[in-house]
Amino acid sequence: MPSLPNPFRPTAGATPPELIGRQGVLDEFEYGLRLGSGAPGLLTIITGARGIGKTALLSEAQDKAREQGWIVVSETATPGFLGRIGETMRLHLEELGPGPAGRRITALGVAGFTVTTQLPPERQVDWRRLGEQLLNELAEKKTGLLFTVDEIHSADRTELSQLAADVQHFIRDGLPIGLLFAGLPAAVSDLLNEGVATFLRRAERIDLHAAAINEVERSYEDTFRQAGIKIDEDQVRRAAEATGGYPFLIQLIGYQLWRQAEINNFTLEADNVTQAIAAASRRHEMTVIEAALSTASEKDMDFLRAMAEDDGVVAAGNIGKRLNAKSNVVANYRARLIAAGLIEAPAYGKVDFAIPGLREYLRKSRDK
Repeated sequence: MPSLPNPFRPTAGATPPELIGRQGVLDEFEYGLRLGSGAPGLLTIITGARGIGKTALLSEAQDKAREQGWIVVSETATPGFLGRIGETMRLHLEELGPGPAGRRITALGVAGFTVTTQLPPERQVDWRRLGEQLLNELAEKKTGLLFTVDEIHSADRTELSQLAADVQHFIRDGLPIGLLFAGLPAAVSDLLNEGVATFLRRAERIDLHAAAINEVERSYEDTFRQAGIKIDEDQVRRAAEATGGYPFLIQLIGYQLWRQAEINNFTLEADNVTQAIAAASRRHEMTVIEAALSTASEKDMDFLRAMAEDDGVVAAGNIGKRLNAKSNVVANYRARLIAAGLIEAPAYGKVDFAIPGLREYLRKSRDK
C-alpha cells in the first residue's frame, strides 16, 4: 500500500493537495496582507459554479492570513451571521491583553464561532465601535482582521449591506481590515446591483473557472510519482480529461485513483482508472448534480432537458422551439436557472450547463 495517506479530499470546503490554477489569486491576496489597509487583494469577491472551489480558495486565503498573524473571522451567510461576527470580535477583543507592539496574533478557536443567534439590541448599536476597538488593537500589534463570508447567495441582503458599510468605514479610517465574499455568480451580480454596489464594485472580482487539463495532468503525475504509484502517461491523461478541469471532480477522481492503487500494489492500470472514474461520477451525481436539481421545478426540468438535446453551447431560441414557448417565457426560466447556478450564459442568446456532467445525467435520466 502507498506509504502516504490519501491526499485527496472530495468534501465541500476541504483543502485539496494543490489548488490548481489559483496561485495568482493567492499571491495577490498575500501581497495585500503585507500592504495592509486599502490593498486591492483585501477586498475580493469570489464567484463560480457549485464545486468550482470557492470555499477551498477561501480556506487557503484564511490560512495565508493566519500565517501573517491576522485574526480570521469565518462565516457562512446564514441568518444572523452579522451578529455572530460581532460576538466573535467581542471574544477576540477580550482575549487580547497588553503585550509588545510587534506581537503576532493568530486565529482563536473561541465559542463565538458557534453562536447562532443575532446580537441583542444593546450590542447591535456597538457593532462598528467594537470593530474599531479590535482593529485599533491589532494595528498597534502590526497585524489585522480578515472577514470571510461564504455562500452569499443565501444571505440576508440587509446584513450584507451593513457589513459592507462598516468595512468601508474601517477602510476609510485606515484600519487593517480584509473582506472576502464567495457565492454563485448570479447572486453576486444581484448584490452589486443593490444599495451596496458603490463600495463593492471596487472589489476585486474573481470568477473561478475550470482548470486547464494539462495542469490537472501534471498535478496527478506529481502526486502519484511522489507516492510511488505507477501509472502510464495515457492513463493519467484519461483521468485528467474525465475531470473536465472541475475542482470537485479532480478531488473525487484523484481520491478513487488512490483507493484503486491501494488495492492493486501501487499500480494503476486501465481497468483501475475506469473504475475510479465511474465511482467518482456516481458520487458527483449524488452530491452535486442531484442536490443542485433538488429545488428545480418541473418546468425548470423541461428547460434543462431541452438544453440537453444539444452538445455544447445552446441557442436560447432552439430551446423555445422545442418547448413551444414564447421568448419572454424562455427568458424567465433562463434567468431562474442562472440564478440557481445550474446554467450559465457564455454569450448573448446562448446558454450552457454550469455543472460538468449535468447534460449527461439528464440524458441518462431521459433514456431510463
